[in-house]
Amino acid sequence: MKTRSTYWQILPYLRPQKQTIGKALACTVVFTIFWPIIAWLVGETAKFIGKGDLQGFAQIAALSAIIFLIRGTAQYGQDTLMAKAALTIALEIRKKVYSHLQKLNIGYFETAKTGDLSYRLTEDIDRIGEVVNKFFHQFIPCVLQLIAVLGYMIYLNWQLTLGALIIAPLMAILIGWFGERLLSYSRQSQNRISDLSALLTEVFSGIRLIKAFVAEDYEIARFAEEAEQNRRAKYLSERIKALQFVVVGFLEAMSVILLFFLGGWQISQGNLTGTQFISYIAGVALLIDPIAITTANYGDFKQGEASSDRIFELLAIQPAVVEKSGAIELPHVTGKVEYRNINFAYNSETPILQNMSLLVLPGEMIALVGASGAGKTTLVNLLPRFYDPQAGQILIDGIDIQDVTLNTLRRQIGIVPQETILFSGTIAQNIAFGQSYYELKDVEKAAQIANAHQFITEFPDGYQTWVGERGVNLSGGQKQRIAIARAVLLAPRILILDEATSALDSESEGLVQEALERLMRDRTVFIIAHRLATVRRADRILVLEKGRIVESGTHEELLEKGDRYAGYYAQQFSQ
Repeated sequence: MKTRSTYWQILPYLRPQKQTIGKALACTVVFTIFWPIIAWLVGETAKFIGKGDLQGFAQIAALSAIIFLIRGTAQYGQDTLMAKAALTIALEIRKKVYSHLQKLNIGYFETAKTGDLSYRLTEDIDRIGEVVNKFFHQFIPCVLQLIAVLGYMIYLNWQLTLGALIIAPLMAILIGWFGERLLSYSRQSQNRISDLSALLTEVFSGIRLIKAFVAEDYEIARFAEEAEQNRRAKYLSERIKALQFVVVGFLEAMSVILLFFLGGWQISQGNLTGTQFISYIAGVALLIDPIAITTANYGDFKQGEASSDRIFELLAIQPAVVEKSGAIELPHVTGKVEYRNINFAYNSETPILQNMSLLVLPGEMIALVGASGAGKTTLVNLLPRFYDPQAGQILIDGIDIQDVTLNTLRRQIGIVPQETILFSGTIAQNIAFGQSYYELKDVEKAAQIANAHQFITEFPDGYQTWVGERGVNLSGGQKQRIAIARAVLLAPRILILDEATSALDSESEGLVQEALERLMRDRTVFIIAHRLATVRRADRILVLEKGRIVESGTHEELLEKGDRYAGYYAQQFSQ
């Protein structure tokens, strides 16, 4: 059960902005000082108008102009300085959350909803920025205005003020009750919006599959249901807000009626003049807006607290893979890889790798073969520390990979996946992915090795050609050759290939295979093989079954043995 607001966790982000916030609050104080003066001016203006004293009225008008000019300048300073501070705080939280997400392990992203993460990084953080802005830009000025104007009203007539405040405790209790209801409904609403955003991301990513399976009506119905759930959750929140304004507004009206009754009585007793009562009423009028804004702010703060909860819930998630304190840089390696007694499971109930040991020599090409779920991908994913084993060691050139920094480890391991991911940007930027600075000549050289230079130069903009989201402007073979060029430019000593030619036509496969052979030269290579035709030239073929190596040898040796590998081979090539 939550006992403390997560708003306290925003404090570290406020401290760097204390100078800007301090200046804004100084402007707020200046701005607030003029509220009781304005109430006094209203009474004085009424007095001169009642007497027909135009000269006195002109003096009051001139004084009013000066006061409103100074007050307006202070208000401008308050608004702009607080907007600057709030936007900077939101930016810092957004950068912190994004940076934190980058440190989380791959396992987290395999279960997290992309749309939900996007919503938290955008809408939720924007709402926190709005809360910070409203707290200093509206809430504090309104509280100070209430204090200043109430002080002036007490100065005019404390009995009348005391009577006017009889309903205040009831209003405070009601506002608190409404705020808690708003917090609860806002959490529901924001979770529903996140679900809706996640659904949209999923649908737009898989639109080709939806059309192929004629699933448009199914997806429309699913979207309509999620949208309806979102509408219901949001409607409950809006209904509470509407009821809050009605109830508070009614109590405010009752306070005004009571005020006029008590004011008439005080004038009849000679405790208050007509001019003072007009000034007093002006003070009451000046209280209406800050009370309404403070009430609305309280509701907004409760809604914002739901966003704050979601953001700091995300920041509380700890990465499963972390660098050791004092981790060393991995020196340039030869590519010797050793797995020692590795045990690994994604959850405690289902072991994936069991007491796995393997020694790979520098420059050796290892092919991993086996049924789906045998542990092939898991084995290679442990090498760049996408996951850490529960037991055992992995060493590169005799150095435990858990003793080195993640950056220097991963920069010596190149990966060419089965499905190439390209990002919005130029072809050159995609080849040099992850590198802030690069030489175009190095990019071109890598593309030539990857058999990509020719098709790139056929584009009107060459290497500056813009690649659409997920590389939709390129064919599968072109995307795969860009992925190979990306690995070439990285110049890794260890290479992981996840069946990089399985989804290509024969012409593209030939070009990609030729590029891969150049890339694999003099490197330690792990090939995850689904098609056995691609592994015949491997130095060793390892057959995995239930997380164990059950066969090891060359293509010819394993065929001659006539066991599992021979069975897989016969099954594929008999069709």
